Amino acid sequence: MDHFEYKNGVLAAEDVPVSEIAEAVGTPFYCYSSATIERHFRVFSEALSDVSATVCFAVKANSNIAVLKIMADMGAGADVVSSGELTRALKAGMPANKIVFSGVGKTRDELAHALSENILQINVESEPELHALNEIAGSMSVIAPVAFRINPDVDAHTHDKISTGRSEDKFGIEWTRIHDVINRASKLPNIEITGLAVHIGSQLTELQPFRDAFIRLRDIVAILRADGHAIPRLDLGGGLGIPYDSAETPSPAEYGKVVSEVLGDVECDLLFEPGRLIVGNAGILVTQIVYVKEGATRRFLILDAAMNDLMRPSLYDAKHDIVPAIEPISGANLERVDVVGPVCETGDTFATEIDLPAAEAGDLLAIRSAGAYGAVMSSTYNSRALIPEVLVKGDKYSIVRERIEPDTLLNYENLPNWDP
Repeated sequence: MDHFEYKNGVLAAEDVPVSEIAEAVGTPFYCYSSATIERHFRVFSEALSDVSATVCFAVKANSNIAVLKIMADMGAGADVVSSGELTRALKAGMPANKIVFSGVGKTRDELAHALSENILQINVESEPELHALNEIAGSMSVIAPVAFRINPDVDAHTHDKISTGRSEDKFGIEWTRIHDVINRASKLPNIEITGLAVHIGSQLTELQPFRDAFIRLRDIVAILRADGHAIPRLDLGGGLGIPYDSAETPSPAEYGKVVSEVLGDVECDLLFEPGRLIVGNAGILVTQIVYVKEGATRRFLILDAAMNDLMRPSLYDAKHDIVPAIEPISGANLERVDVVGPVCETGDTFATEIDLPAAEAGDLLAIRSAGAYGAVMSSTYNSRALIPEVLVKGDKYSIVRERIEPDTLLNYENLPNWDP
């Protein structure tokens, strides 16, 4: 469920017509619903009521500080993968003792930053990172709280580019080696072993891969405890998918049942890192049709939004529902169209051969389920602007990121002065 629906014949974000926002800020822009974010966070949290759970939102999904603050106010922590995300999470009010730092290539500066903020834990993904962290912590006279991310060799049955738990993926430490690695880590003077972590991918639409990974994790905990390691905490990552194209996906309640069945009796505090599940359907990309072009074999709706604004269709072959801002008349004739952007790439395509009501230049469209991995992945390719982000709450809206024009970006570029 989300809070983007037709009211009085026009698409509204909660109680604000998207056309009203478009008139004020111009197109394209991202629009987020506070009520949807709050509802999704609440439903996910309630699904985990049977276990000791801390929800750490995956900041990489949507890092706008206004979005993060909504969840911080509801008690969320953060899963971050860079120093910049750590800074954003803290600025949004997420407490350091609920922040986890993940990522396969954390730099020494990033590790030092995490230690200086006294965050909950650092998820270590390799032995070289472990030894670097031990050295840095020693130089700072602190103890580094470490969870070891295991690679369980489980296929998440999701898109190849967002699978992270197979043996050939770059993430984590092979599960067959984790026992020896932790035994060696326990002898390092500036490392505290807080637990294990696992994350097998994103946009999972089946529960069995989660179950398989959690069973493997449970068995590893038993082996490590038999060897004298306490393992007080398990970080179960995120990855539960959302229905981009109206396909059925498991509910948070069904996911929570799997967690309880497999890990309910392991006596660990559990961390969860949902991202897309919370914000994906809480955002839309609002765009205007620039031209309607009749091609030799296709009819094209050419938008003012492009692949630099929303990369997912080009990068992942992702499908997003696209709807008009004016409610179609019941029984209206549909036209088969390609919905494309203006960038000089064939990949700048949002949808191919979909049926939409007859449209003309100037009409507004909304690309749904764009709240996750939308604005955060946007770029200035073709020297295009970074587009605004707007947050709606009830009948009010606020611009939470201004449009950043090329003229502003040019202020950070210089012509070289080769003269002495």
